[in-house]
Amino acid sequence: MNSKAQAILSYLGILWLIAYFCGKKERDHFSIYHLKQGLGLLVLAIIFNVAVRLIAMAAPSVALMISYAGILFLILMVIGIIHAVNEVKKPLPIFGKMFEDKFPFIDQ
Repeated sequence: MNSKAQAILSYLGILWLIAYFCGKKERDHFSIYHLKQGLGLLVLAIIFNVAVRLIAMAAPSVALMISYAGILFLILMVIGIIHAVNEVKKPLPIFGKMFEDKFPFIDQ
């Protein structure tokens, strides 16, 4: 699997695992960068969904309004895929800078 395919798969949720494990031998700085961005986005989306579920138990009407913010993660995913297709190492808007120095296990 080439680094561009790894970079694209890294933004597609559970397919991140395929990009991580199947492309371990051909990994370069480009794919590592996008793997970190994709994993960070996935972790944030999971945390957001858990928080919305907890809020929904306490105040369902508020949770409905907050859940529409989940579209932000879809938009960020598309932006990440566009960056991967264009072969640029550019952080995701809003959260991307946070992920650049996280997840050191990906560098190995």
